[in-house]
Amino acid sequence: MENEPDQEHLDQNPCARTVEEELSKSFNLEASLSKFSCIDLDKELEFRSDLIDDKEFDIPQVDTPPTLESILNETDDEDESFVLEDPTLLNVDTIDSHSYDTSSVASSDSGDRANLKRKKKLPDSFSLHGSVMRHSLLKGISAQIVSAADKVDAGLPTAIAVSSLIAVGTSHGLALIFGKDQNQALRLCLGSTSVGGQYGAISALSINNDCSRLLCGFAKGQITMWDLASGKLLRSITDAHPPGTAILHIKFTDDPTLAICNDSGGSVFELTFKRVMGVRTCESRCLFSGSKGEVCCIEPLHSKPELKDHPITQFSLLAMASLTKILVIGLKPSLKVWMTFPYGRMDPSSVPLLAWHFVAVNNSVNPMLAFCRGDMVHFLLVKRDESGAIHVTKQKHLHLYYDLINFTWINSRTVVLLDSVERLHVIDRQTQEELETMEISEVQLVYNSSHFKSLATGGNVSQALALVGEKACYQSISSYGGQIFYLGTKSVYVMMLRSWRERMDHLLKQDCLTEALALAWSFHEGKAKAVVGLSGDVSKRKAVVADRMVEILFHYADRALKKCPDQGKIQVMEQHFQDTVPVIVDYCLLLQRKDLLFGQMYDKLSENSVAKGVFLECLEPYILSDKLVGITPQVMKDLIVHFQDKKLLENVEALIVHMDITSLDIQQVVLMCWENRLYDAMIYVYNRGMNEFISPMEKLFKVIAPPLNAGKTLTDEQVVMGNKLLVYISCCLAGRAYPLGDIPEDLVPLVKNQVFEFLIRLHSVEASSEEEVYPYVRTLLHFDTREFLNVLALTFEDFKNDKQAVEYQQRIVDILLKVMVENSDFTPSQVGCLFTFLARQLAKPDNTLFVNRTLFDQVLEFLCSPDDDSRHSERQQVLLELLQAGGIVQFEESRLIRMAEKAEFYQICEFMYEREHQYDKIIDCYLHDPLREEEVFNYIHNILSIPGHSAEEKQSVWQKAMNHMEELVSLKPCKAAELVATHFSEQIEVVIGQLQNQLLLFKFLRSLLDPREGVHVNQELLQIPPHITEQFIELLCQFSPDQVIQTLQVLECYRLEETIQITQKYQLHEVTAYLLEKKGDAHGAFLLLLERLQSRLQEMTRQGENTKEDILLKGVEDTMVETIALCQRNSQNLNQQQREALWFPLLEAMMTPQKLSSSAAPPHPHCEALKSLTMQVLNSMAAFIALPSILQRILQDPIYGKGKLGEIQGLILGMLDTFNYEQVKMSPLYHQSKGDPPARKANSEPVLDPQQMQAFDQLCRLYRGSSRLALLTELSQNRGGDSCRPFAGPQSGPAFNSVFQKENFQLQLAPPPVAED
Repeated sequence: MENEPDQEHLDQNPCARTVEEELSKSFNLEASLSKFSCIDLDKELEFRSDLIDDKEFDIPQVDTPPTLESILNETDDEDESFVLEDPTLLNVDTIDSHSYDTSSVASSDSGDRANLKRKKKLPDSFSLHGSVMRHSLLKGISAQIVSAADKVDAGLPTAIAVSSLIAVGTSHGLALIFGKDQNQALRLCLGSTSVGGQYGAISALSINNDCSRLLCGFAKGQITMWDLASGKLLRSITDAHPPGTAILHIKFTDDPTLAICNDSGGSVFELTFKRVMGVRTCESRCLFSGSKGEVCCIEPLHSKPELKDHPITQFSLLAMASLTKILVIGLKPSLKVWMTFPYGRMDPSSVPLLAWHFVAVNNSVNPMLAFCRGDMVHFLLVKRDESGAIHVTKQKHLHLYYDLINFTWINSRTVVLLDSVERLHVIDRQTQEELETMEISEVQLVYNSSHFKSLATGGNVSQALALVGEKACYQSISSYGGQIFYLGTKSVYVMMLRSWRERMDHLLKQDCLTEALALAWSFHEGKAKAVVGLSGDVSKRKAVVADRMVEILFHYADRALKKCPDQGKIQVMEQHFQDTVPVIVDYCLLLQRKDLLFGQMYDKLSENSVAKGVFLECLEPYILSDKLVGITPQVMKDLIVHFQDKKLLENVEALIVHMDITSLDIQQVVLMCWENRLYDAMIYVYNRGMNEFISPMEKLFKVIAPPLNAGKTLTDEQVVMGNKLLVYISCCLAGRAYPLGDIPEDLVPLVKNQVFEFLIRLHSVEASSEEEVYPYVRTLLHFDTREFLNVLALTFEDFKNDKQAVEYQQRIVDILLKVMVENSDFTPSQVGCLFTFLARQLAKPDNTLFVNRTLFDQVLEFLCSPDDDSRHSERQQVLLELLQAGGIVQFEESRLIRMAEKAEFYQICEFMYEREHQYDKIIDCYLHDPLREEEVFNYIHNILSIPGHSAEEKQSVWQKAMNHMEELVSLKPCKAAELVATHFSEQIEVVIGQLQNQLLLFKFLRSLLDPREGVHVNQELLQIPPHITEQFIELLCQFSPDQVIQTLQVLECYRLEETIQITQKYQLHEVTAYLLEKKGDAHGAFLLLLERLQSRLQEMTRQGENTKEDILLKGVEDTMVETIALCQRNSQNLNQQQREALWFPLLEAMMTPQKLSSSAAPPHPHCEALKSLTMQVLNSMAAFIALPSILQRILQDPIYGKGKLGEIQGLILGMLDTFNYEQVKMSPLYHQSKGDPPARKANSEPVLDPQQMQAFDQLCRLYRGSSRLALLTELSQNRGGDSCRPFAGPQSGPAFNSVFQKENFQLQLAPPPVAED
């Protein structure tokens, strides 16, 4: 490249050194980088194994190695990637399925092979890691490459190899050798353009370990070896592989006499160099042929000099990548296949990549092979066990969001990837975190596509290999000593890791101070990635980084002050410092440099009042979390004043109780706290600042005592003060500091004594003449009796059983009794709390207190006072607590029971009866207690069911329950029924005999017998006699007649004859019909319903228009529906004659009111409704009675046989329409259109008997026609006749009448209603 590139673009550094200085530094660092590689391995060994969380599976040694030909001939299993191809050959011991659960650098779906190109991008890593890589243009080499192309026709660069020298091959067959010093001088120019014309371009280069030999592979297949010291050609090899194929790779192994080459035919050859009698020779051995499988990438394992004795090096391992699989073979001591892996499904254009590196895992250093294709990188760790076998373990794989064209190890923990759009990605291998990305398109990278296509020899390669070669750049990138060299068409670039200082300086020069501090802290904590230049022990490294961070913090503070807006809103300035000052505070505290924070930094920021305020506010969270102690007095004072000025008083209080306030003006702080009601802070200052514990109590008592003594309600503020006072007293008596921490141990006894002495003072310090005795105890009892006594109870627990403690306890108890018993202004609840407290103390095994028993009797009288009905529940509850706390021993039990019964304290009675096992009496307690009466059922059930009670006790409860059964039933019939069914099943008749109230008996029996009531009763086990069920049915007829049928459907134990008599007695005709039908007398049931229907029809006919005709019509309809349902249910089992005996009387009953109606008389109000109901009967019976039979019955009727056809034409039309519809339904054509076979009619149409035929013929003669169409025509013409016809059909116009005149007319009618079974 002739013109020097923009240096800022190359280095991203506006103040970068000259390229020569950079190169000098780069090359001078080469030795140190080489040493760093050793140090890096040592660090890896120290790295804890718990960070390596990979699940591994071993691939043990191959017992019978296959030939390379056989491996390449195997079919690939495309669906199962990374599964060993031949388990029998590779003898897999264990495969851990968890080894496939890997994390990903890009997203969590790393194992999803179907998702080859993921859209998710990585977050920007610059702010986390800064610039990790430094890249520079080798200007001297680049200029000479261009010059050689121009002056000596060297051609364009094609390949590069780097060791202590840099070798560049050209398209005209020359190899240019450059030094790596500052001058980058051209040392040698090997070959000539004439030879290049014969051999073609240099397609591959390799330098051996000691940098004494150079191998050149050519596009036309030749190989040359050069002496790099003298520049002499040592060997020219033309027969090492088949002619007509380009050399894709030529690689020295660690053995200087052994090299490997790979040609464009996909074959791999081993080259052995020998010198016999001064004659240099080369022997070639084909490792395998590419005729059946093409290898496109090879990589021998190279070890550094310090690892030359590693046990794995004796095998001279070689990794090869074909288009379908990866192979690892050993060349020594004999050829052996150690591992083979298939790729799985891959993009055929993706480039296979291989790279070895020694890494430290689990405290041992072993080679790791990275093999990549597409967007997947797999890592294989190769180990040799004690027996000499090689094991390959699969590590975490890397799933990327881009396709790779190059993979390079820069050290054992950092890799550099190049994607297909020429972006570099720096990745931390262990965490798979992306550290940096950068564009290298300016390099104009050289690609090896022409060699893979073997254009120099006529392009005789496979399409698959040519497709891979489109992105191949194997020979354009070379790494050595922690540096990576990239060969461009006119330039050479070198890239390496920046040192930790360079990374920070790079951020600082871009004014990224916050990012620089964050990066420095990651160096300090040992969490940074790709770290170069930090050595020594941990403390030394931390000290070096901390010094650099302090320098940056000063610079950061100066910049924050300098960039503050000089004018504008105060909010803008505050926001500026809120973004910057917390960073300074955070890092000073992280570095534990409080001297710096409260010294130079505070002084610097105090120059700006806004910055000072933000600084003080930043300290708050650290103080509240106790992470910041030992603040200087000046800062502490400024802090309190600042929050006070901003009216953040709650914040001030929270800060004070976390600070060491001994250096402050105590009186001033106390005054400020009291004026602003900061009671916690005030107590804290008194306690910590002056070791004074009583003064805060006196101040708080002065506030809450006056309103309590006056009987006033406390304000919310006073309630808060009272609660704080109680908690404070509790803390003092327990030896704890308020509001947090502990009182110094040497002060605990003194503080307890002071507090007790204060509480039991006879009078306060400034007592008036009207003050009652023991004001402090009195105040606390009035404020919250229960909580104050709880405080005393906890204190008594902590007392040691010495003489002084016993005296204190007795004295306090005496004072409590004197204050509460001698005053009537305490509620029963408060008095009860006191005596409950006393009962608990007296019940202790080591009790030393004495309380006069008469006091308990007085309390009992007070609580059970019958003259006072107020607070009845409260009094009972207090007395119960007193008894349960052990106070029972203080009373005479018989007297206690009498007083409890008199006061109606049923819970007290229950408590006493239970102590005496008088469980039967407890039933009375429940029944008499309106609040708990329904609990009696559970109580009785538990006593009778749960083991632990004697037979006598259970019998007494059972008898008591029997005696109160009527009361129990009236209380809850369903619960009583459940109880009876469970425990009194043999006494059901006795129970029924006790229930004199018929309604009560009805409710009980319904709960007992009706399963719909939800009572859990097992009827089979209960075995109710039928007469009881019948008794219930009779009660049901009385109290709920509309529910009888539904109930009979779920009842079982009743006799039909007796039940029928009951329903007849109460004239429940529908119920009687139901029972008759159930008995099997369907005709009797029908007659009963028919009689009911006729009576309702007659009643409706007799009533005038102003009566409740709608109700009567509803009754007719309901009875008719029930009768139809009865006929339908039974018609299935009857013959034709029996069916007619049911249906025709029903039809007659419905038509009778219409017969009685004269055509001249005014129409009945429900004429239309009756016609509709009649049609419903006809439609229902048509499913069971033949239509001609129905028609004959109508025509034989004496009323309709006299020519009144207009009155029945609607009826006949309806029947004929139905008949026509059924004929259509039965026709084969209909079923063919529906796609199903014709259904067989349930009741086939009977043949007309002679009498029916005579009737039909008479009808035809009467209306002048023998066909149905003529009959319908006549009927339709008659529709325009009389104005009032009981069965007249719907009116129709001329258009409708004209339709009937057509001979091909057919009725299209809706189907009749389907009869229910």
